[in-house]
Amino acid sequence: MFRSNKKKEGKKNDKKGLKGKTRKDDKRKVSVKESKGVRFSTKGRRSRSIAEYEGTVSIARDGFGFVTVEGLESDIFVTQQHLRGALNGDFVKVAVRKQREGSRRTEGEIVKIIERSRKPHIGILMVKGKNVWAIVESRTMPYDIKIPVNSLDELPTIGGIKAASGVKVAVVVTEWPRGSVEPFGKIVDVLGEPGENNAEMHAILAEYMLPYRFEPEVVAAAEKISETITEEEIAARRDFRNVTTFTIDPTDAKDFDDALSFRKLDNGHYEVGVHIADVSYYVKPGDIVDKEAYNRATSVYLVDRTVPMLPENLSNKLCSLRPGEDKLCFSTVFEMDDSAKVHDIWFGRTIINSDCRFDYEEAQQVIETGEGRLNEEIGILHKIATILRTKRFDSGAVNFERPEMKVLVDETGKPVEVFQKISRESNFLIEEFMLLANRSVAEFVTRKCGMRKPTFVYRIHELPNQEKLGALRSFAHNFGHKLGATETSRQTSKSLNKLLTSVKGTAEESAIEMLALRSMARARYSTENVGHYGLAFRYYTHFTSPIRRYPDLMVHRLLALYLDGAKSQNREEYEEKCKYSSEREQVATDAERSSIKYKLVEFMQDKVGQVFEGTVSGLTDWGMYVEIDPTKIEGMVPLREIRTDFFSFDADTYKIVGKATGRSYTLGSKVKVRVVRASLEQKLLDYELVEE
Repeated sequence: MFRSNKKKEGKKNDKKGLKGKTRKDDKRKVSVKESKGVRFSTKGRRSRSIAEYEGTVSIARDGFGFVTVEGLESDIFVTQQHLRGALNGDFVKVAVRKQREGSRRTEGEIVKIIERSRKPHIGILMVKGKNVWAIVESRTMPYDIKIPVNSLDELPTIGGIKAASGVKVAVVVTEWPRGSVEPFGKIVDVLGEPGENNAEMHAILAEYMLPYRFEPEVVAAAEKISETITEEEIAARRDFRNVTTFTIDPTDAKDFDDALSFRKLDNGHYEVGVHIADVSYYVKPGDIVDKEAYNRATSVYLVDRTVPMLPENLSNKLCSLRPGEDKLCFSTVFEMDDSAKVHDIWFGRTIINSDCRFDYEEAQQVIETGEGRLNEEIGILHKIATILRTKRFDSGAVNFERPEMKVLVDETGKPVEVFQKISRESNFLIEEFMLLANRSVAEFVTRKCGMRKPTFVYRIHELPNQEKLGALRSFAHNFGHKLGATETSRQTSKSLNKLLTSVKGTAEESAIEMLALRSMARARYSTENVGHYGLAFRYYTHFTSPIRRYPDLMVHRLLALYLDGAKSQNREEYEEKCKYSSEREQVATDAERSSIKYKLVEFMQDKVGQVFEGTVSGLTDWGMYVEIDPTKIEGMVPLREIRTDFFSFDADTYKIVGKATGRSYTLGSKVKVRVVRASLEQKLLDYELVEE
């Protein structure tokens, strides 16, 4: 049955007396006869269409949807009544109707549901007699889901938790039978009590189909891997155990997968080693641990935990470059001078023993004061890294430095502080040497390993979208800023950097930075090298984190093969793995953002009713998004809730404008808002505009 996304009322009456009737919720209508799911007739209701496409449905907060079609620049808008039972994530056929005169939006209607999404919905079980439902509170799912059972004994126990009334579960829609007012589904995971931190974090992982536990056989296989390093293995490697070596990582890091070594050479140059944990030595292609790592493709970083790609015996022990322990690595070793010029590079397998571990704060202190452990080595490396960074931006790298918001939680998972994480020189030191290693490996394999076009895994980043750059240019012009020429790659990066510099410290800085970011293509993995636009590298790969990224493990294996003289590997096989890894990376990113949103809403729950100053961060037909100061926590002001005037969105000027008063708001406008609602289930904050 259909529900609005507002607070549910009369829940006890929601499950009866609805069949054949029309619900009215939140000024929206849906005919049950038009919401049967896959089976429905559009005869007599469909408008004349001008084209049909296949794509994926996304349901918006207010019940309407968009169909994303590969190859089309714009999504197809679908009103709620024309969704015809399609749910979020379904793959559908959509008929496009003639575009309305004066409308910028392409509209259509669903004519066939080709495949239901296998992505779970998260809900609370409600049991009434022998009837069971998952009550779903989601901005993308306006229906509850019926769980068909003959007996309550059929409700599963998963992860040691029994499915019962009031328990949070993950449910997959299996069908929408003819005549039913709601879809049917099955329970695929039992998560625990609503509001309990582990249950909520597991719910986020389940929603994105991400595992949060390793199967016992995977853990057992990892535990059986020997930590003994034989003399034969040491003899086959370059030995760095007597060379000064250290790691720099976040304070709370548990795995240390990269280290730097440093020593002065007799010719006045420096030898700088970038040493990466040799995961490929321990994890063999096709074994049970490798298959699990590939399925996961990446570690996932939620607010309060890391869900690793590899079991703990590997990620936190065998492949963690802990101080004072002999560790096997795959390394790139550079001979460099004071001007950061690289005179020679060596690639190969090594053994190291890290002298000490720094966190970023301690390394920053050494850089700033010139005092402390390894102060001479860190000082020289900092100087070289600064030159590398300057050269990179001079070559056309785009300088995005939006501060990252971090949520600090206590031992129970409760959020206690929201703050900006600002990168400093110690971060840049590590970043520049990792970038140097990544691009050096990519260039070596592409140009110097003796093959014309070897199969390899590249990290690529295409040129920005010209249409989006045009929108950025128009928007910046509204504030008196100029985006220069963007005909070539070099022109584009130069113009973007100049624009981003010019808006520093202005009210519209955040908005313009966000639009500039949205004009960028999404970086991905591919066997076809097109370079990395954002970094201004012609050759680039990911070599430096095989503990947490499967593509890095593929790179290690390919590099090892090519160093041993192997022929080029199967391109189709690796391209398929690249595509899969890119998809899983995006899923992990979405889950990470979801966990942050949840904790931000939780952080704001005791602030309902309070007034904050903020900045308009987004505008749509239905709402104005505002980031409150100083935490940058974003919520939405629904346009229909602004009582002083009737506001509508003007896409040409990117403003919302009051019909009676002419008062307008745009990105970057300073406003005051009151927190009126903090929905943990939907991970949403609603604000109301406080007008002077």
